[in-house]
Amino acid sequence: MAARVTRRDFINGVAIGTGGLLLHACGSDVPAPENFWPDNPTVFNPPDSSAYYPPTLTGMRGSHKGSFEVAHDLAWRGKKPDEYQALNEHYDLVVVGAGVSGLAAAWYYRKKMGADARILILDNHDDFGGHAKRNEFHQDGRMMLSLGGAQNIEAQSGYSDAARGLMEDIGVDAEFLQDMDRRTPDDLFLAGKLDADNGVAIPGPDGHVTVTGNWLASMFGGKDHEEAVRSLPLSETEQDKLIDFFAGNRDFLHGLSLSEKWDYINSTSYNRYLVDKVGLAEDTLPILNVMIIHLTGVSGWNLTVLEGMTMGGSGIKSMGWVGKATADLAEMLLDSLLDVQMFPDGNASIARLLVQKLIPAVAPNMQGPQDVAIARFDYSVLDQDGNATRLRLNSTAVGVRDNGNDQVEVDYVRKGKALRVTADHCVLACYNALIPHLCPEMSAAQKEGLSYGVKTPFVYANVQLDNGHAYSKLNASLFQCPYDPFQWVSTSPNSHIGGYEPPRGPDDPMVMFMMHSPMTGPEQPGSCRDQLRFGRHNIYNTSFADYEQQIRDQLQSMLGQHGFNHETDIRAITVNRIPHGYAYAYLGLYDPEWEEGQAPHEIGRAQFGRISIANTDSEATALMNLAFDAAWRAVEEQTLQT
Repeated sequence: MAARVTRRDFINGVAIGTGGLLLHACGSDVPAPENFWPDNPTVFNPPDSSAYYPPTLTGMRGSHKGSFEVAHDLAWRGKKPDEYQALNEHYDLVVVGAGVSGLAAAWYYRKKMGADARILILDNHDDFGGHAKRNEFHQDGRMMLSLGGAQNIEAQSGYSDAARGLMEDIGVDAEFLQDMDRRTPDDLFLAGKLDADNGVAIPGPDGHVTVTGNWLASMFGGKDHEEAVRSLPLSETEQDKLIDFFAGNRDFLHGLSLSEKWDYINSTSYNRYLVDKVGLAEDTLPILNVMIIHLTGVSGWNLTVLEGMTMGGSGIKSMGWVGKATADLAEMLLDSLLDVQMFPDGNASIARLLVQKLIPAVAPNMQGPQDVAIARFDYSVLDQDGNATRLRLNSTAVGVRDNGNDQVEVDYVRKGKALRVTADHCVLACYNALIPHLCPEMSAAQKEGLSYGVKTPFVYANVQLDNGHAYSKLNASLFQCPYDPFQWVSTSPNSHIGGYEPPRGPDDPMVMFMMHSPMTGPEQPGSCRDQLRFGRHNIYNTSFADYEQQIRDQLQSMLGQHGFNHETDIRAITVNRIPHGYAYAYLGLYDPEWEEGQAPHEIGRAQFGRISIANTDSEATALMNLAFDAAWRAVEEQTLQT
């Protein structure tokens, strides 16, 4: 998710300027990747069906049944067990949450305090990684991987020393990232290959109308944008407006003074600008909103014009001088946001690398990032006696407090049993809104700070197809689908990284990756945080059967004209439901610009005795490197008093 653009960002950004995105997206000479696979496909047998191995589970994943009920009882009803069985377990550190922040906190603590430090990591889900979940499929001796959540490794030029040091220690250093880039096919738009063909798909009377080429470049006035727009099933009048808008043929804020323009783009929503100034019909807005939703988790109704145009919205050249100045900042930010790399299973590989460093027995023969994608993890050793670090899944924390004896008591529920452990220190790497319920002794001001932000909900689905024949005929690796339940449809990452062998051609089985955001629809009253809460409830209230039907209907309409039959061609569907997703980033239409140190996330993350907080909520930005920074800060807070 993108960070909020402040006025200070703008003033600094317009002076910098890069030609990056718009030039790059319109075409450049990029060498084709080498053929990295062996002559014959390696046979990957699926794990023993009797083994505990969550990555191969299909159906409803993410916030799955059994992972949220205890926490909801606590947060919604104040209900938790009255008595706990005190285990004979004392740790140097207990971490609540096994996402990348929690795993990083354990890693930083062990690095500083020594390999013998006793650490327990608790998580309410049946798998580790938090949002960075691995989805693994098997068919005819082939293994296919895809994204169950967080996927991007952003450019490390923006990393702190602590975050970069962690990545280097797990083997993901500058040299490896260069090799990763070389091993990522040039047609994988999902992984930031902006020259790759990418399209837009819009429902029509005889199935979807698909427009390929480089649709993203067209949206920014690139080569052939007029031809691309003329291919859309829109009225000629609406097409004319889009062409003018994309190309910047008009200043749609003509007549306003410079200061009036500046006030307008900071006080008006991006979508309101599209309707009132550009003259687009509201029915057209979803076409302009898909990239924004993908990068920020909210729609153009929730962002100012300035925010929208610096976070994926097109039309940057349509506001005269202000637009041209803003374009410099927009290109710089979008280059940064889209300059990403990824493992075949996204940041699940980062989580796996951290877990293997903390508990080597989970994959004793794994060498590092060069084979992390294909390493088989033994989940049975995660919580074994004798491990200095133990990872305990299916365990929901319900209480964390200082017991007055220089110890922290941590209460949790696992498989219906109420249990208690003690520790010298605790890092809460769960999401902020739960923490006031875990630590009711906190001050009202800190609780209010922790409760302010509302995480952005989303759903990632993966669909295993018998083969890639139909999809290959679309002639692009990714499509924006503005009018469908799943607004983003792509091939899964087909990178030759970590030992992974992706599909070699349309005869091979494949996995399609699809993204759904509930933050669509018309302009809504109330704050964006209220709308996010409503979106979260929508996700919780949508059954797997409903999602499955949406997926089948959408894919049949997109692919049916190319011989696809959803009844025979779909082998499996995994729906990763993530109601508590991206960290809340402050928005110009709803949130003030607080003084440094006074923003809710800064007040909320204050150290609470032997308890510290580490998550992206505490940074108000959903980026992996900031999850690492939060973990480092929390560990520093706790170890300074050791």
